[in-house]
Amino acid sequence: MNNKEKLKNLINNEIIGDLEEAIDEIFQMIEKEKMISIADRQELEELQEMHAECREILIEIESGEMDDDEAKELLEELIDIKSEK
Repeated sequence: MNNKEKLKNLINNEIIGDLEEAIDEIFQMIEKEKMISIADRQELEELQEMHAECREILIEIESGEMDDDEAKELLEELIDIKSEK
């Protein structure tokens, strides 16, 4: 399995699900409390931005725009980020 496939699998199987879960939690909190703090709004915006970036990465992989070296760098960064959590 090459780095592009590994990156695609990590994004599809872990990253996007984690982001969607965190986004859903914020929306549930908003629905319950009928308001959102500035910090929560910023976190929501960051999570949504990260979600969009992951989708863009998947599009680049599928279209062949991303080479294996770039995929390796992104894969290593995402693994480091996941390891910190």
